[in-house]
Amino acid sequence: MCGRYLFSEAEAEDILEIIRDVEERTGAGTVKRGEIFPTDSAPILLARDRSVRPELFVWGFPGFRGKNVIINARAETAHEKPMFRRSLAARRCVIPSTGFFEWGIADNDGTADSEVDIINPLLPVTGTRKGKPKKQKYLFRIPGEKVLYMAGLYNIYQDGPRFVILTTAANESMMDVHDRMPLILRRELIEDWLFDDGKVPELLRQSPVLEKTAV
Repeated sequence: MCGRYLFSEAEAEDILEIIRDVEERTGAGTVKRGEIFPTDSAPILLARDRSVRPELFVWGFPGFRGKNVIINARAETAHEKPMFRRSLAARRCVIPSTGFFEWGIADNDGTADSEVDIINPLLPVTGTRKGKPKKQKYLFRIPGEKVLYMAGLYNIYQDGPRFVILTTAANESMMDVHDRMPLILRRELIEDWLFDDGKVPELLRQSPVLEKTAV
């Protein structure tokens, strides 16, 4: 799961350029910096006339009966789910960040409990279905990279455009904290994800090594 991420222009020129582009069209101060939460508006990258363009969308698809928001979609099954399959085919996006957060919560055997993928925006993200307290908050990044790009999907609803973050099974650099992680794309793969339908199956298997920092 990815339930919170960091968006900061500090030492990240790509992020600064995205903020400038969006705020030139939406007004100064419209882009939130720092920790991004479900239901926040945040910049995402879209395909627009064969170019990549940043837009300000809300994080989370409307949930059942409008009570919750869906913030993640599993990469392995998105093509099967009515909520996601059309977006996977034609409405892919990329979520730029400077890292994502996860909380280390473990059973006695050392395996992480799965956190919920459906979020009530009125309640804080505090733990697992079992209600166990968080142990440690970690920031995950790609070693040596200032920007971390997450694959996502978007859709247009009556109240405006929204996005979700795709997740995949955790690799060895993540699994000691959680069994899921965002689907992460290297910068050079962004255009392939946005424009090349034929490369989507391969890109859905991306899983770069991450480094974590306790925060």
